[in-house]
Amino acid sequence: MTDAAKKSVPLRAVALSVAFAGTLFWLYTFYGIAQVPVGDGSGFQWVAVMPLGLIFVVFTLPALVCGWKGHFLWVALVLGCAGLIAFGLLWKELLSEFYHGA
Repeated sequence: MTDAAKKSVPLRAVALSVAFAGTLFWLYTFYGIAQVPVGDGSGFQWVAVMPLGLIFVVFTLPALVCGWKGHFLWVALVLGCAGLIAFGLLWKELLSEFYHGA
């Protein structure tokens, strides 16, 4: 392992941790959406999978790939953090939509 690679190990670990956290949250959203009360029975709540998937593909997946390969680690970290923020904001909005009557 080169000196440059040794110095980037902590940054790589943080970038991968953020990307894994985003991936786990994205997977959790499927369970969370499945637990939403039936409502009118149309299943329309599953439309929320699309923007959540878009956030995963645009932010989290590139961060995961870059972190895994060890390339562009700062970019991976920024993308991963941006993805977590986007997930949080969208999930907050979705929860208010899903449980507006509660």
